[in-house]
Amino acid sequence: MKNIAWLGVYPALLTPFTANDEIDFPLFQKNTEAQLAAGVDGLILCGSLGEASTLSADEKMDLLRFCVQCTAGRVPVIMNIAEQATSTAVQMAQLAAENGADGLMVLPPLRYKADDEETLAFFKAVAAATPLPIMIYNNPVDYNIRVSPEMFEELRAFDNIQAVKESTRDVSNVTRMINRFGDRFKILCGVDTLALECLALGAHGWVAGLVDAFPAETVAIYRLMKAGKYTEALAIYRWFLPILELDIHPKLVQYIKLAAQATGIGSEYTRAPRLAIHGAEREQVLRIIEEGIRQRPALPDYLNL
Repeated sequence: MKNIAWLGVYPALLTPFTANDEIDFPLFQKNTEAQLAAGVDGLILCGSLGEASTLSADEKMDLLRFCVQCTAGRVPVIMNIAEQATSTAVQMAQLAAENGADGLMVLPPLRYKADDEETLAFFKAVAAATPLPIMIYNNPVDYNIRVSPEMFEELRAFDNIQAVKESTRDVSNVTRMINRFGDRFKILCGVDTLALECLALGAHGWVAGLVDAFPAETVAIYRLMKAGKYTEALAIYRWFLPILELDIHPKLVQYIKLAAQATGIGSEYTRAPRLAIHGAEREQVLRIIEEGIRQRPALPDYLNL
């Protein structure tokens, strides 16, 4: 089994497209290098922000192989598994391992509200089919399936199920999980607007969205919090919050892509059915982004804390 610490900042990477609706590999590399320079601890491919629902299996594997080549072992590369059928999820997990993934993030079954038994069977089937370390994505707000502590009690039997992306929006769930399991499952906050709160409660990491546009500021908040420099982290977080709120909107992909374009490490091209935002909506989002860029704070030497 590969070793992943599940500590730190893990960007949920965007999938950039060209005007011709093809994956923009050079721009993907530019963003990835910006993430690595900022000090991220891992990379997550083909999640919701990565527009997984519109990528073919071949495109996902092409992107995985390219990312593995770009990172050259500097940080773990995590492939997201988001499928409807258990057999397809197992197949994608195996393909990810064959194509160089270091770990997996696994969503519950999509487009079907599985009950607890079905959800557990789905996760267990994937875990049994791969030696790769796994992070469970717990997001009942968007996917209508909650992975309860009682369900994690059953999943703890699988050594490769090691972490959870905590997106319940209930920050007390961080304490609930730690009280029950100690350090058995690493907890990574999956909601940008709750990251500082989750880190203060003991979360081990942050699966971040706006890091795609503002990598240094994101990593700085994490490193400062873990170094006990709460006041310094809070100052950056308060500046960041209006931008972080772009992560909790149904059009988070378009909004965060627009932010990455504004900071020079992305483009706003999306794949249909998503369309680029325009008119008053685009102007409003750009005002938030541009105001943030104008007031961008000076950062301490957070990489050497």
